[in-house]
Amino acid sequence: MRGRGEGAAIALHGIHVRFGRGRHAALLGTEWSSSWESSGLSTVFDRNPGAPPLQLPLLAGSGPGRTVAWRDGEPVSAKQFLADVRRVASQLPAAAAAVNLCEERYAFLVAFCALVLRGQANLLPSSRAPRAIDEVMADHPGCYALGELPLEPAPPHYHRLPPLPALVDGEEEPWPTIDAEQVVAIGYTSGSTGRPAAHVKTWGSFHASNAGNLRMLRERIGACFNVVATVPPQHMYGMETTVLLPLHGDVAVCGSRPFFPADVATALAAVPAPRVLVITPVHLRALVESGVELPPLAAMLSATAPMPTELAVRAERHYSAPLLEVFGSTETCVFATRQPTASELWRLYDGVWLHPQPDGTQIHAPQLAAPVVLADLVTLHEGGRAFRLCGRHADLLEIAGKRASLGDLTRRLLAIPGVRDGVVLQLDEPDAGGVRRIAALAVAPELTEAQILEALRGAMDPLFLPRPLRLVDTLPRNDTGKLPRAALLAMLVGRD
Repeated sequence: MRGRGEGAAIALHGIHVRFGRGRHAALLGTEWSSSWESSGLSTVFDRNPGAPPLQLPLLAGSGPGRTVAWRDGEPVSAKQFLADVRRVASQLPAAAAAVNLCEERYAFLVAFCALVLRGQANLLPSSRAPRAIDEVMADHPGCYALGELPLEPAPPHYHRLPPLPALVDGEEEPWPTIDAEQVVAIGYTSGSTGRPAAHVKTWGSFHASNAGNLRMLRERIGACFNVVATVPPQHMYGMETTVLLPLHGDVAVCGSRPFFPADVATALAAVPAPRVLVITPVHLRALVESGVELPPLAAMLSATAPMPTELAVRAERHYSAPLLEVFGSTETCVFATRQPTASELWRLYDGVWLHPQPDGTQIHAPQLAAPVVLADLVTLHEGGRAFRLCGRHADLLEIAGKRASLGDLTRRLLAIPGVRDGVVLQLDEPDAGGVRRIAALAVAPELTEAQILEALRGAMDPLFLPRPLRLVDTLPRNDTGKLPRAALLAMLVGRD
């Protein structure tokens, strides 16, 4: 495997353009990119010493008339969008950062860009729970909260957006550019493995990471498409697919956030083809099982949790569209993709390289200033350009010399007929014998705990049978379908 930084290099307008795997700055993100993308190599900018700061566009695309979003079935042009952004930006308080709490997706998009235009960072808590918001605001003294709705109770220093849309005059203003090194967002992890952690994102890193998403979707669908999403824009998956895609390419996003199957169908019908549905496995299962008919789809895109192959097969058959998965994290953003019905292998985006380690995998990517180690365990294939996911280091179990993984045990639980949802986890405290017990929560209205345990006995080693196993009405999934560990432990304690 080649070392980082190898490859050809040229100088362009005081900017060092390198082909291969780079350290800083951004993948080519605007019209400039098209002449280089055909090479199949990632293109990154490293500024020469003394060169002026690299400026990247806030909004790219074909021109002021192109559609950025859809609101109530009506298109919002780039010109209208930028007018809304400038109006909101002119009314924002002075601060270094703000918690973006906008509910409507278009309002979030406008607020996001208004904050960027003012040089302020978007703070993205792991959830909208008051405690999560308070913790983030405590980490950033002097910040404020921003939203379009009246909140009761409202967070400290809450600022409401003015009504949208703003009036547009006939004068054409230049499209804004942003310093590539400007911090535009600080995203917090979901807390599914512990306390949420903060991760800083610059405008250059967002341009770099999103180039892979755009390239992958353009190859599948074409240059222009419309996105409807069930995931919140505050989550990094939602940020990449419903905020960055419409900012960096000729992509338009539905301004609402549908949740129930009938609402998803309505939202899709309100935008023209080609349509891309951005969803999670939990939402997709509910959609498929509802039997609701959808308008024709160009593709479905999923993340946040492994997609069961049987669900992917059902969804593709039912909606006559490919189901694509993307792989990433809050720390790294998306860096790989696959179609689970075609292959279990994940294919890396251009410029991304993985280095497996005993405790996880080191990620090198154009959007990362330094390598990041994730807890995911992988094996490399096809000369290092694809990988198979083998679980997470923290999920590996060893009891009495026998090994298993929490992910595989959960898969076996979910495979039991009648189990609608479930999770297997390991408790924090060891028992009298010094062993940390395996526990499980299951949603199975028509089964008893004894019946589930009996089914599991034929599917796993008795050492890994969950004790306790609790039947619950629902699991405490967050907006993206993830399960915060603290909430799971609280449910188990509440039944003991």
